[in-house]
Amino acid sequence: MDDPTDRDGDRRREPRKPKPPRKVSPRYLENAALHYLKRYAATVSQLKRVLMRRVDRSVKFHGGDRVEAVGWVDALAQKLIRNNLINDGAYAETKAHSLRASGRSARVITQKLRMKGVAPELVQEKVAEATQDVSEDAAALIWARKKRLGPFRRDPSTRADNRQRDLAALARAGFSFTIAKRVIDGTADEAPLRR
Repeated sequence: MDDPTDRDGDRRREPRKPKPPRKVSPRYLENAALHYLKRYAATVSQLKRVLMRRVDRSVKFHGGDRVEAVGWVDALAQKLIRNNLINDGAYAETKAHSLRASGRSARVITQKLRMKGVAPELVQEKVAEATQDVSEDAAALIWARKKRLGPFRRDPSTRADNRQRDLAALARAGFSFTIAKRVIDGTADEAPLRR
């Protein structure tokens, strides 16, 4: 008869040791950057952060000159910009329009773009362009519909009881009190307002 303590499934596996980082070189960094850009849209700042994490892990493990590696990262970023493989303007435009279409406020869009390392002037320009397509009122209405706030509640009888909560939800989403009040106190059949 089989001994139940002698089964393969009961044996504990030893945890795998983390793979040591590869030693950085200009070619390695370029391959890593291209692989990253194939998978994700990124700003120059984001890409530099990703590459610098690799540099720091490599320098810590293998040793080497961090200053030289920083130079490689900067040169690579300039090369990718020249070859139009990375473009902060295009990234900001796409991100601003998609966030606006999903009902995000201008404040939230500005904050998200700034966190990605987009220049403040470019952020302002792209947020203004996105606001021309979808106004702040229309975005608030889209957000309220998505989150089932105010006139979009499943149970209309609870609308009055949850008014303050709904106003607070729109405020947290970055909309002004005036806009939040107009949306929460409005009706569900109002069409999104365009500017």
